[in-house]
Amino acid sequence: MILIADSGSTKTHWCLMAANGHCEEFFTDGINPFQQTSDAIKNSVNNQLLPQMAHLMWAGSVNKIFFYGAGCTPEKSPQVAYALEAIFKSAKIEVYSDMVGAACGVLGEESGIACILGTGGNSCYWNGKEIVKNVPALGFILGDEGSGAVLGKRLVSDLFKNQLSEELKEKFQNQYGITAADVIDNVYRKPFPNRYLASLSKFCSENMENPLIAQLVYDHFDYFAKRILPQYPAEPVGFIGSIAYYYQDVLKKVLADNGFQVGKILQGPMEGLKEYHKKDVEPTM
Repeated sequence: MILIADSGSTKTHWCLMAANGHCEEFFTDGINPFQQTSDAIKNSVNNQLLPQMAHLMWAGSVNKIFFYGAGCTPEKSPQVAYALEAIFKSAKIEVYSDMVGAACGVLGEESGIACILGTGGNSCYWNGKEIVKNVPALGFILGDEGSGAVLGKRLVSDLFKNQLSEELKEKFQNQYGITAADVIDNVYRKPFPNRYLASLSKFCSENMENPLIAQLVYDHFDYFAKRILPQYPAEPVGFIGSIAYYYQDVLKKVLADNGFQVGKILQGPMEGLKEYHKKDVEPTM
């Protein structure tokens, strides 16, 4: 049996796959070695994952684990591996970044450009086996082009600086009831400002019929397409993430207008990861 994990900072999606292709899927809190120690990761797996697997007779037969996660840099990956080794003692464990997971999930063994557009944003060129080029994401303050956090940042900036209509401003205030001071407090003083800004971007998806919002969203993706994608070879572009998935009509138009070929657009990488790792499941005797 193999265990596949796709982890962000808030949620981890697990898939236990048998030799016959049967899968059982589970969800736990997010695992991020930048935010958690090995002991904290081990406690999370013990307390949240193992109880969900307890009813499965073959839950103790995991011989390979493929973990793809936010924060899993070469320096931090050993923390995750150490925690998993303490629980799954006979399993071979491989830990990779969420960017590798996105590339495997959306491109598999084909070459191309893989992008994550969710709360944050990232991208890479994948040769079918490994990442060979990555334009640094740099976070929502300096980068994360195309992400939900940057879209939310642009929205609230335009609203409070009177770049959008009074009708939209009033509608936003009625829905969220926040002031400029509230935004400043959440962005500069409270934790997870990227999540806060990304949550406000939902207003855009609910008001795409308004030409001003439609143009704002188009420009958001157009900036990403012009700034990031030309730095990679001219190959198909695949996307993972809620922002890419829910705004895919606009995203496809932007990429077509900029001369890029669009590949898969998936909300999450797990379906692609399951297909990619079928070759790693050892047949039962």
